[in-house]
Amino acid sequence: MTMVVLNRRNLLVAGGSVLTTGVLATSMPGLLLPARAEGVAPTESMSGGANNYRKGAAVVDRIGKGGFWMSGTVRRAGDGVPLAGQRIQIWAHTVEGQEHEPQSHGATLTDKDGKFRLEMPQIIPIFGQPHGHLAYDSGEFKTVFLRPVMRSAKETSLEAHFVLQPA
Repeated sequence: MTMVVLNRRNLLVAGGSVLTTGVLATSMPGLLLPARAEGVAPTESMSGGANNYRKGAAVVDRIGKGGFWMSGTVRRAGDGVPLAGQRIQIWAHTVEGQEHEPQSHGATLTDKDGKFRLEMPQIIPIFGQPHGHLAYDSGEFKTVFLRPVMRSAKETSLEAHFVLQPA
């Protein structure tokens, strides 16, 4: 007579076997469901993100003389698909101007992979924190304002990532 011992190791091996064969996933042995990214949650607007926002800032190749890079990605909530052609406005307090001044604002569009990148002047601290402002405000999706803070004013780049939900 064969005796089955239930211990942690045997339970882990049995569970792995079930996952590998797909018995629980589809009721048909050996057939696994495809991976899904249904749980990609939308980005919430950050407190202070909309400060000094200027609706309709022009799409530009660069803000000021450059030297600092703001970059990131834009994806759709739910499935995480990259979103091409989305307008991202960027502004900050820099060595060339304060964040409320028009010359400190500009916008860029995402590429086919949902990535954006815009050169701007070096960000400097205001109220003790070096930070940038970014906004998605095109209307197809809900508006999102971000205000990422840099670890150090010596950094020469900053990233921000958007996950957008339909408006």
